[in-house]
Amino acid sequence: MTASSVEQLRKEGNELFKCGDYEGALTAYTQALGLGATPQDQAILHRNRAACHLKLEDYDKAETEASKAIEKDGGDVKALYRRSQALEKLGRLDQAVLDLQRCVSLEPKNKVFQEALRNIGGQIQEKVRYMSSTDAKVEQMFQILLDPQEKGTEKKQKASQNLVVLAREDAGAEKIFRSNGVQLLQRLLDTGEADLMLAALRTLVGICSEHQSRTVATLSVLGTRRVVSILGVENQAVSLAACHLLQVIFDALKEGVKKGFRGKEGAIIVDPARELKILISNLLELLTEVGVSGQGRDNALTLLIKTVPRKSLKDPNNSLTLWVIDQGLKKILEVGGSVQDPPGELMVTANSRMSASVLLSKLFDDLKCDAERENFHRLCENYIKSWFEGQGLAGKLRAIQTVSCLLQGPCEAGNRALELSGVMESVIALCASEQEEEQLVAVEALIHAAGKAKRASFITANGVSLLKDLYKRSEKDSIRIRALVGLCKLGSAGGTDFSMKQFAEGSTLKLAKQCRKWLCNDLIDAGTRRWAVEGLAYLTFDADVKEEFVEDEAALKALFQLSRSEERSVLFAVASALVNCTNSYDYEEPDPKMVELAKYAKQHVPEQHPKDKAGFVRARVKKLLAAGVVSAMTCMVKTESPVLTNSCRELLSRVFLALVDDVEDRGTVVAQGGGKALLPLALEGTDVGQTKAAQALAKLTITSNPEMTFPGERIYEVVRPLVSLLHLNCSGLQNFEALMALTNLAGISERLRQKILKEKAVPMIEGYMFEEHEMIRRAATECMCNLAMSKEVQDLFEAKGNDRLKLLVLYSGEDDELLRRAAAGGLAMLTSMRPSLCSRIPQVTTHWLEILQALLLSSNQELQHRGALVALNMVEASKDIASSLMESEVLEILSVLAKGKESPVTRAAAACLAKAVEYGLIKPNQDGE
Repeated sequence: MTASSVEQLRKEGNELFKCGDYEGALTAYTQALGLGATPQDQAILHRNRAACHLKLEDYDKAETEASKAIEKDGGDVKALYRRSQALEKLGRLDQAVLDLQRCVSLEPKNKVFQEALRNIGGQIQEKVRYMSSTDAKVEQMFQILLDPQEKGTEKKQKASQNLVVLAREDAGAEKIFRSNGVQLLQRLLDTGEADLMLAALRTLVGICSEHQSRTVATLSVLGTRRVVSILGVENQAVSLAACHLLQVIFDALKEGVKKGFRGKEGAIIVDPARELKILISNLLELLTEVGVSGQGRDNALTLLIKTVPRKSLKDPNNSLTLWVIDQGLKKILEVGGSVQDPPGELMVTANSRMSASVLLSKLFDDLKCDAERENFHRLCENYIKSWFEGQGLAGKLRAIQTVSCLLQGPCEAGNRALELSGVMESVIALCASEQEEEQLVAVEALIHAAGKAKRASFITANGVSLLKDLYKRSEKDSIRIRALVGLCKLGSAGGTDFSMKQFAEGSTLKLAKQCRKWLCNDLIDAGTRRWAVEGLAYLTFDADVKEEFVEDEAALKALFQLSRSEERSVLFAVASALVNCTNSYDYEEPDPKMVELAKYAKQHVPEQHPKDKAGFVRARVKKLLAAGVVSAMTCMVKTESPVLTNSCRELLSRVFLALVDDVEDRGTVVAQGGGKALLPLALEGTDVGQTKAAQALAKLTITSNPEMTFPGERIYEVVRPLVSLLHLNCSGLQNFEALMALTNLAGISERLRQKILKEKAVPMIEGYMFEEHEMIRRAATECMCNLAMSKEVQDLFEAKGNDRLKLLVLYSGEDDELLRRAAAGGLAMLTSMRPSLCSRIPQVTTHWLEILQALLLSSNQELQHRGALVALNMVEASKDIASSLMESEVLEILSVLAKGKESPVTRAAAACLAKAVEYGLIKPNQDGE
């Protein structure tokens, strides 16, 4: 019974493998192994699993499975060959060649093994030649770089460039590493010369990239503290290069923690998790070190943001986050609570506090339970109290600044901090201070507090008069503009609800006009003008404000210029204003019946502004496009800053989707680089943001030439976002647009079709071929027909025991003409590529003949042509099929079609009859026809 089950599961796995379902085949083989198979069967199952892993490009597992097969049967030539393939892909050529030599000794006449051995021998010789030639080169380059006589020469510059290029190849990086390279690179770093330091850092990136053992060895030579300290140098290029190196080091160490350690490389690494903590600990120390540049501090925060929180909340382990909170929360709060100018304070940039807010927010979001969150709150509150109580006015300012930082990040913690005794009272009192610095800190805290629900009612009652007073009486623009933003926030509390007006009629328009005036004033610094954008981000909930804003070309131009400036913290406000102007926020029309019920129950019913109707929105989109919104957003997407949060990415994705909604505007979006900008948005960010960006990509792919929209290799990156829209949690429109876009891509090249297959799109496309909605069903059928040009898809149709061919035949007889055309096109292609399918058409349905006749008799010439091609393929496939066709009314129909006006249809019909004559099934008449 067990032997029978093992054999049955193995056969089932083999069939799934032939159909391209490698995951399914793996499952079947695994189940068979669990049934107590014999050693011989175990060897076969393990080598079959190795074949699956090779197809899935998981070469580590392929090697492991093949090795298990060889343990069971040392002479298993297939397992030896598969292990050699895996080892070759893993770059372990010396081991791969040993397995191939064994294969050749077992089967000396096997040409496949002989050819593989020749190929791998050539690779080894090439590698030896390359390595021996680079030996002298590496030594020569370091001699030039470390020669004091060569200072600043072109020769030295060229040597540094060559070293960086060499390190990008793994073989070159290994050669540098083995030639005492890390010690020599340390000497370059010690020179303090920016050019040499950059060359050293970029070369170290190549050495450490995706290589755990070299990474740990590099850290042990240079010293973790030494590497981290380079972040803090004044030279921005050097600091960024050090940031990039540390990111590469983090990635290498994290891979070590995730995968565990195996083999020779693993033996070198004692504990990557320990190295990772040492590195993070040094970054946290750097945050509060005096003398560290503001840029370096920002880079340290960026690295912590990218490295510490879990990438997926499905991963249960958040121990690294908890460790960072315990070790470094106070240090992060110190950066967030710092003031930019006074001497003795930490050096920070305009973006430092926002970066600290983003990091705090990510740490808080990564917490799993109330106890962990309560600990976070307690640490924050204790830190704020330590400054607020007994530290005088300077301490109170720092405490209030820290509260502002929390309100911009984990606002729940910020709200709790606001409720601490005396904090809100101090904010109100300091708003009336004579000192501008004190006023700025207090007003900013008041503004951030105004956006939070818990405090809005208190501030609406107590803060409006205070903010109005500051706005009217203050002589300083920096105070007035912040007070104005506070009023804007409070004035927009009703959001998009037209019926919820906080201020008197026309007040919001006046506030917006003043914001635009400040925004356009080049004499005001970017940090202050940012607040004008913040104000507009709130006021543009009002449709009247939107209309005036898009008419103001100078304001739009100033907004886009500011988005490209060094003031990165403006990005979210710019994106928010654009979302409001394009109405790309989520809005559902209320059900009329529910509205009536709400009115009857005297409940509030939200109202849409008349100028938020579709015609007004389209007009605003066109004005934004004319003003250059796409190029501005493209620059925003490229930003390498923590300020470009996932929420900010989502807003940009929403705007892009609104910009490509009208077919006429898509050419403009493509011409200004919109296609390129959408790719990173579709691959990273919130689920909603990725979906919106993917839908925008689909719209562009449907209506424009994909090869021009996404030139070069970029076109292959589009496939994954499009396939993500095929999931059931996406809307019908998103499914339809994704299918249309994939149809376009599948018609371009075999490589693109292979990419679609690799993303496992075929089962999903097949599922949509059964969809009730006729447009989705038709789009899925068209897509499948284009994919049918690939051998793998043809194999699926040819595989026994499936109804794929039957579905195409039946769809060729549907009433929907476009569906018929797609299905008939697929049939014509498949029967041409795989003649064996022709004999199966009569078996799949008894209606096949009447469906074929209906195609041949169609008034649509395209359908006629496809029907004639199917008939021709069937006639050419075998005499028996041709006989059954010639005995039916098809003969008469083909005879009539063959006499028609010269066209592809007449040629195909004539070819059918000629083949029938050749078989001797029919005879030509007296005229030779």
